[in-house]
This record gives sequence, C-alpha cells and structure tokens, in this order.
Amino acid sequence: MVVKWLREHITASALMVVLRLYLGYEWMTAGWEKLTNGFDASGFLKGALANATGEHPAVQSWWAGFIENVALPNVGLFNFLVPWGEFLVGIALILGLFTTFAALMGAVMNFAFMFSGTTSTNPQMVLLTVFILVAGANAGRYGFDHWVLPYLRHWWTDKTHRPHRPAAAHK
Repeated sequence: MVVKWLREHITASALMVVLRLYLGYEWMTAGWEKLTNGFDASGFLKGALANATGEHPAVQSWWAGFIENVALPNVGLFNFLVPWGEFLVGIALILGLFTTFAALMGAVMNFAFMFSGTTSTNPQMVLLTVFILVAGANAGRYGFDHWVLPYLRHWWTDKTHRPHRPAAAHK
C-alpha cells in the first residue's frame, strides 16, 4: 500500500521533491567544499584502518582489507571520485535527472562512509534515500526525468526492437 502510494501518487511525487532537494543540497555542498578547498582521503582512510582493530572495531576486517589493498594504493582516484561523485549526485537530485541512479550512488557513498566507521548524517541520508529509491520514477516526476526518461525509453525500444536487416537491404 505504501509502496504503491510512493510509486504512483502525485502527493508522493511532491514529497519526493522535498527529499530530493534536501539530499541534493547536502551532497552538492559537501562535494563543492571538497572541490574548492582541496580533498585528500588518505587521512580518513588511515583513520578507518586504525578503527579496524581492538575488541570492538568500528570497521569490519573485510572493509579494512578493501581500504588497505584498493583505496589507499589508489587514493588519487578516490580523491577525484569522492568530491565529483558527491557534487554530481547533488546536482542530479536537485534537478531530478536520473533520480533513482543518483540516489543509489548517494546511498553507496553513504554506506562506504559508514563502513569506514563514520556516522554523522549518513544513516539519516540513507533512510531518506530509501524513499526515493522505492518511489522510483515518481521521485523524478517533477524534474528533468519527466522528459528524459520517456525519451530514453523510446530511444531504447527503437534500438532494441528494430528488426535486423541484412547488409544488402541497406542499399
């Protein structure tokens, strides 16, 4: 019943705009701050590794392995991906453009931060993001998705359902 309401009702669509704008602003400003003031994830990653030991570690060993073997050796890539990812997720949510994909990528980043032992506003943001993900296309009804998604669906069905003609038929 709630899922149907979130996916189809116009009032739910309006509520999703509020959630999108809030989350989008949070992501965009966090990303913009990192882009303009510089960002180096190495200190954060090393701190997360330090929290992976002890009797009650805040960071699980499997995630510490990811940090140690993937993230830290490629910290330059993460220094690029994190600020741009945050900024672009924020812009997409504000505009309602590829809304569910942007929300999913935001949730992935929130979970990565929480796996690294950080709480802050991440759980709250994940909870609000779940509503956007459940609402699906209805979350972007009052945004660019209203025009972009039907166009992409039309383009995709034209590409995938066009009968194959032999090369000789193209002459």
